[in-house]
Amino acid sequence: MMNNNIDYKALIDSYLDKILDEKAFPEIIYKAMGYSVKKAGKRLRPLLMLYTAEGFDGDIDKIMPFAAAIECIHSYSLIHDDLPCIDNDDIRRGKPTNHKVFGEGMALLAGDGLLNLAYEFMSGACVKNFSKESVLAMNIIAKSAGTNGMIGGQVVDIISEDKIVDGSTLLYIQKNKTGAIIKSAVAAGAVLCGANDEQIAKLTEAAEAFGIAFQIKDDILDIKGSVEILGKPIGSDAANKKLTHVSLYGLEKAEADYLEYSDKAMEIVKGLKLKTASLENYMGRLINREF
Repeated sequence: MMNNNIDYKALIDSYLDKILDEKAFPEIIYKAMGYSVKKAGKRLRPLLMLYTAEGFDGDIDKIMPFAAAIECIHSYSLIHDDLPCIDNDDIRRGKPTNHKVFGEGMALLAGDGLLNLAYEFMSGACVKNFSKESVLAMNIIAKSAGTNGMIGGQVVDIISEDKIVDGSTLLYIQKNKTGAIIKSAVAAGAVLCGANDEQIAKLTEAAEAFGIAFQIKDDILDIKGSVEILGKPIGSDAANKKLTHVSLYGLEKAEADYLEYSDKAMEIVKGLKLKTASLENYMGRLINREF
């Protein structure tokens, strides 16, 4: 069972380190995959899943493959986003982007490798501990990463560049490009631990609001932050003519909307009265991080 005294980030790091063995053949692909995953990032999405599961006293051994899968999917998306054909970024997570180190072809394959590894993790977990809940959790995550989720959001983001668009288009991007994976991390974590339909629905609603808030904050940080805080160049959204909350509504409204979505997420989570307050506390720390 889960324990709120455990360092979940260290467990996720250890799990991924064991899988991404850079001595395996062909070594270069494991090095490229590991470069963007091992000891990289805050593990926000898998931690949301684990803290959700803790609220239902879930079994960490059964949940960890899904948490690791979420991180692999997120990391693959970053590698591909940074490629010259999309955002053409040079810095990610405070260091040169994958294609700057390994070349565009290997970076593309590293992203593909991480996406497929995610499905290996989840399908393997379903085989080992088969249940309706494990299959449903994999389905939730798979949908969130696809054309009705993250990829769909990325597509609309690309086709909206340098165009006049409305708020509904921006909301679609926020809910899908960024929010879908965040939402699936929380929903899948609840499903894996036997949460009831009402609890799953409430947590999904909270995670969607949190995901939108998180993207708005990212937009604000692109204006007010630093490379050290954001882990990537400041002003890249404007340089790439990206549609953001700030570009559409202005900084003042972006900050107000951020607080509105954040408050909504926290209110829902607090109202659920989970077995531990870990999810609530973790969301709160993310919401209150400095601009």
